[in-house]
Amino acid sequence: MFRVNTELVLGGARSGKSSHAEYLAQTSGLDVIYIATATAGDEEMAARIAHHQQTRPNHWALVEEAVDLAGAIRRHSLPDNCLLIDCLTLWLTNCLFNDELALDWPGQKAALLAALAEAQGRVILVSNEVGQGIVPMGAMSRRFVDESGWLHQTIARQVDRVTFVTAGIPQILKGEA
Repeated sequence: MFRVNTELVLGGARSGKSSHAEYLAQTSGLDVIYIATATAGDEEMAARIAHHQQTRPNHWALVEEAVDLAGAIRRHSLPDNCLLIDCLTLWLTNCLFNDELALDWPGQKAALLAALAEAQGRVILVSNEVGQGIVPMGAMSRRFVDESGWLHQTIARQVDRVTFVTAGIPQILKGEA
């Protein structure tokens, strides 16, 4: 039987990607640790965070880590648990818009990839697919789309399975169902 240890779940906004990832974590049979990368910079984002918190099972552990994602993976990955990381594009935003971290983005990315390779339990990564539209105006927006795409490509090569969710329907792009 094929065992999925690492998985990338991609989708657009409100595609159902987080719900699908939560289903995978819930049915893994492992203890779940939810690693949240979001920060509430305004009321609307605070409401989104609250909605996600209300829909998750109460017995899942929560780790809030906006920047040191590699460290969080290293600290919490154990053979008998499942890390659910939601989401990579928010983490990327946190890194790119932090003046100190933006200068070391390649280092942050490399640290994440190394931590994923060393992870002991199951890891499910959730991320927004943002590169299917037009090329954005503005240098920073273009950099974000580019870095997001390159991050997804690199992670997709490394993980066991990649799933793309559209309208709540998961489609396996890599790996077995």
